[in-house]
Amino acid sequence: MELYYVISILDRSRADRMVELHKEAGITVCLSNLARGTARKSHLDIHELEATEKTVINAVASGPAVKQLMKNAKRKMYIDIPGNGIMLSIPMKSVTGSRTLGFMTQGQTVGGTVPKMKVLNELIVIILNEGHADTVMDAAREAGATGGTVLHAKGTGSANAEKFFGVSIAEEKDLIYILAPSKKKADIMKAVNEKCGLGTEAGAVSFSLPVSDVAGIRRIDD
Repeated sequence: MELYYVISILDRSRADRMVELHKEAGITVCLSNLARGTARKSHLDIHELEATEKTVINAVASGPAVKQLMKNAKRKMYIDIPGNGIMLSIPMKSVTGSRTLGFMTQGQTVGGTVPKMKVLNELIVIILNEGHADTVMDAAREAGATGGTVLHAKGTGSANAEKFFGVSIAEEKDLIYILAPSKKKADIMKAVNEKCGLGTEAGAVSFSLPVSDVAGIRRIDD
């Protein structure tokens, strides 16, 4: 079936409007997380700015709903213009049963198959020890990342992870989302692993997910 996990990252002041657009597209089940941007402190100081507070909106949507949501977000919130937020969709492979599918897609028409796609962008997900996001982002930027979004998380790990890998999952964690071109993904993940990976204070681990559609990273001069 053609089903997607949709992530929207934007300033908190714009979050309520984005939720309204989800509902207009027939997407009624949304989860919101508080997050923050990762602009360097030196950059913020130069321009007399404060660190930006973000909201990450997560939802499951059918193919037609994603298209309508993206279209409305571009037309009503100018989401395709840099600085107004980022939206991305990730194809989903499976769902645990019809009741779960019905809950997540209430009112949406779901069918078909996930189309073959050329992956131009990927979402890099980095899990790290709390308080080391700036160090991880510095490593990522040196390898070509332009920015990221930090979420706070609580680990629920196992004793095996601590025994064999020397890392405790059951503690406060940060989660970083970095949207990057596929051609830069490997370099970014390699840099983070070498400078901030397991065995360092950051203790970062990462993985990437294919992005089928994205809005908000268009070049300003396009």
